[in-house]
Amino acid sequence: MSYKNLEIWNLSRTLVIDIHLMALALPRFEQFEEAQQIIRSMKSVKSNIVEGYGRRIYKQEFIRFLVFAIASRDETIDHLETLYETKSLSNEILYTDLHERLDVLGKKLHNFFVSVSENHVSKK
Repeated sequence: MSYKNLEIWNLSRTLVIDIHLMALALPRFEQFEEAQQIIRSMKSVKSNIVEGYGRRIYKQEFIRFLVFAIASRDETIDHLETLYETKSLSNEILYTDLHERLDVLGKKLHNFFVSVSENHVSKK
């Protein structure tokens, strides 16, 4: 099995793409501030899922990187909300879509974290 088979990775992959495209369409003054931050935080979600999966034989390492992914997802929501509240992102439909998908990803990340915490057996 590969990390590419994980639903949380696939959800984060599509969100990385869509948030990147959204950020590129932001006003020019946001390109070096919130746009870069939201792109980095969303890419961090995906990357931490991959890195944790790569260390999955060590339960605590796996969990540690899932916690990083959850935290980066929270950061991404904060950046998205800031962009919307400051009207740099004015497309309400896009905002709502991204926010709802981030919420779904958060729930799935949490469930995956709980599953790894409760059921994973390290193989050293």
